[in-house]
Amino acid sequence: MKNYFEKQFELRYFEMNKFGEASPTTLLTLLEETAADHCYSINHSLYDLEKQNIGWVLLSGIMTMDRNPNYKEKITIRTWLSSYSTIKGFRENIIYGEDGDIIGKAKGQWLFYDISRRRPVRIFDSIREQWSFCTEECINYDITQKITPIQSSEHAKEFKINRFDIDTNQHVNNIRYLQWLIESIPEEIIDNYYLYSIDGRFIAEAQYGDSIVSLIEKDWNDYSFVHTIRTLNENKVCATANTIWKKRIQ
Repeated sequence: MKNYFEKQFELRYFEMNKFGEASPTTLLTLLEETAADHCYSINHSLYDLEKQNIGWVLLSGIMTMDRNPNYKEKITIRTWLSSYSTIKGFRENIIYGEDGDIIGKAKGQWLFYDISRRRPVRIFDSIREQWSFCTEECINYDITQKITPIQSSEHAKEFKINRFDIDTNQHVNNIRYLQWLIESIPEEIIDNYYLYSIDGRFIAEAQYGDSIVSLIEKDWNDYSFVHTIRTLNENKVCATANTIWKKRIQ
């Protein structure tokens, strides 16, 4: 395949969970860093865009991991655009382990966004011209289909949105939603299983100072869950997700 961008990372101690594996939030962070470097490589860094009050906003995405990389392992993330319209595009990602095997895949739908006016804008021609794309998809899955929100949960967790939860687009970073989602997972799952798949939708913005609640209920078995994150004051749905957990190999 052609028209892809690659970046290598060596997994660091503070990115590990208690099992010495990269945490799910670490993996999403590295995917985000790779996308940012891809932007930088075509002279449209996220900071240059920010000076023009422009940013990229994640609308939906899925990540699957056959295993999590270990401490000091060198991984490579390959990313490319499989398609894009005038205002949004689909980014594909493959995660390779140190021995070259595929250990994970991720796909996201990103929107080109006017930060100050809070609405989509046309992707710059200079970006479209330099960002050649490859129609190959890493995951054959429709990440635009709706995930129905849940209304209540026995395992609800409440959080206050602080300054460090806000990114350069002046809204809650998508990785924070994953952190809040994981906090609602039962301890028995966290201790014995790893996050094999997360399929998420970002629906509405939460603001600095808001209080949110993370709701969870079992899906089709004891190791799959449906998640909803709502604001407490307005009961506004901010995000929904499905997760699947697999037994950790000791």
